[in-house]
Amino acid sequence: MKLKCPECDGDIEVKEVIEGEILSCNDCGAELEVSKKKDGSIELKVAESEGEDWGE
Repeated sequence: MKLKCPECDGDIEVKEVIEGEILSCNDCGAELEVSKKKDGSIELKVAESEGEDWGE
């Protein structure tokens, strides 16, 4: 299955993916999260980076 990187529009070849899985784009290096659309198809979106929580 080929998916498109939302950052650089590069092709990402995957065999099996799980919702929530993090992939890296080979072209631009972006970290992408696998998500499912309402119609059940798979899409990639830019993964949100979690910052350090200094205030406990």
